[in-house]
Amino acid sequence: MTESISKSATARKPKIVLTEADYARLSRLADAAADRMPEVADYLAAELDRAKIVPSARIPAKLVTMGTTLTFRDEQTGRTERVTLVFPEEANIAEKRISVMTPIGAALIGLSEGQSITWPTRSGEIHRLLVVSVEDAQ
Repeated sequence: MTESISKSATARKPKIVLTEADYARLSRLADAAADRMPEVADYLAAELDRAKIVPSARIPAKLVTMGTTLTFRDEQTGRTERVTLVFPEEANIAEKRISVMTPIGAALIGLSEGQSITWPTRSGEIHRLLVVSVEDAQ
């Protein structure tokens, strides 16, 4: 049943955009994490496979890239969070710095303000996130 849920969720995923630099580093990160964190590494790799890659100088406005601070809303719970998307070594939950190597971080990368995506929680539940606002990357 989980497989059919993730296949139907994949069919409805929005288009995403990544910078060349983010794509290169995230690809290496997903490959390196394949043995230690296979579920998240596979999810991130799938996101990378479907992304449109653009030069860093040509990123669209209001795009979630590495280092971006954004506000998102969980459509199931109504909870709104303001977080910064970072690489694993910079993650700090107390400072709202979430790693791209978490299911929610991998789901948010490449989205633009106003887009939403379904994502699997670690417990296997499917949630829908809406990117409410995107601030400039640091």
